[in-house]
Amino acid sequence: MKKCIILFVILLFQSSFTPKEITWVAIGDSITYLNEHPNETGNRITKGYMTGVVERLPQFKYVNKGYNGWTAVKIAIDIEKLNIPVADVYSVFLGTNDWWGSKPLGAWADYENNTGVATVQGSFRVIMNKLRSLNPQAKIVLITPMQRVDFVYINNFKNNAFGSYKEKNGQRLEQFADAIVAIAKFEGIPVVDLYHKKGMDHAKLVHFKYLKDPATGNYKKFSYPEYVDVPFNPASDEYPYPVEASQVTYDGLHPADKGYEMITKELVKIFKKW
Repeated sequence: MKKCIILFVILLFQSSFTPKEITWVAIGDSITYLNEHPNETGNRITKGYMTGVVERLPQFKYVNKGYNGWTAVKIAIDIEKLNIPVADVYSVFLGTNDWWGSKPLGAWADYENNTGVATVQGSFRVIMNKLRSLNPQAKIVLITPMQRVDFVYINNFKNNAFGSYKEKNGQRLEQFADAIVAIAKFEGIPVVDLYHKKGMDHAKLVHFKYLKDPATGNYKKFSYPEYVDVPFNPASDEYPYPVEASQVTYDGLHPADKGYEMITKELVKIFKKW
């Protein structure tokens, strides 16, 4: 009997120091999706930010709700079809595809007045409302888009886009980032502002872009912002971001291991308090 009591006390003592499992749902676009799909990066990455977080905080168990190419508007429209589970923590990492797809950012009133999915700010309100309905006590963190330079998809060179160093249809990506920061402030929740994070500026995203020099026709490593006006022909040119060009991103848009590690560290700072 005495041994049973001692065993019970030991087990009780151990259980009191066992961290409670925390369910985390990560909502996002391809930057989130790629966590489980390094083969779609030409194996340029070894792990995404979710894997990085749970390695440091093993009490967190994540569910990847990242969708290739999706926007905040698209996710808001389909929010009831996505089977987002009840969780303790939600992260929302969206906006870069809204900017490139010329979705109207809208005004602060669209968020405040819940005007719906016609704008990005209205769509964020729809997403936030859904998460609150799933678990009113859930912790939520927003993540702004990163800056981006000239993106070229490693599996289809014809899928390419210029960077956030200029406007797309009269909108700057920075405006989208600032709107997400404002939403987080209004809601009193944490935000990871990657757009303005030191070391993630345009010049640090890739080491170089490998392009034909218009003057000579020979390939040359152009650094930012030299390559901005150098043409790229997806039908005939080599992939402009060889492995050694990787820095914060491996293709001008999607994080390389260095970029994912930077995101991981920011989330760990927040999550370890929860």
